[in-house]
Amino acid sequence: MEHTALIYVMVLMSAADSDMTDRELFTMGEIVRTLPIFRDYNVDLLPKAAEDCAEMLAQGGGLDAVLETIKTALPDHLRETAYALACDLAAVEGQLKKEEIKLLEYLRHKLDIDRLTAAAIERGARARYSTL
Repeated sequence: MEHTALIYVMVLMSAADSDMTDRELFTMGEIVRTLPIFRDYNVDLLPKAAEDCAEMLAQGGGLDAVLETIKTALPDHLRETAYALACDLAAVEGQLKKEEIKLLEYLRHKLDIDRLTAAAIERGARARYSTL
């Protein structure tokens, strides 16, 4: 369930501005294929997990339900990882939109990530996705 929760975080960020771009979808796939946290995850399950998250979001109170699912499924030591994945997805397009910023703040509060830790994670994502 932890893997699913991490995927839900990425889907949330990708859908925050109501436009899941090819770049975001590609990045999600790359993250799942390359990060050690997903080493034991079957990448073939990614589309189904993303679809399940999208269906949950489409229901009334969907955002809160997805966030509660994420919080419940993740042990404390993976909450910063989840926030880092959200930041990576937000940074992939280069410029954060208002909706993405609000969702990151909401996610930070929901996952009980302190402001200093969040700022460090955000800065790391910005550095990783900088372009010339």
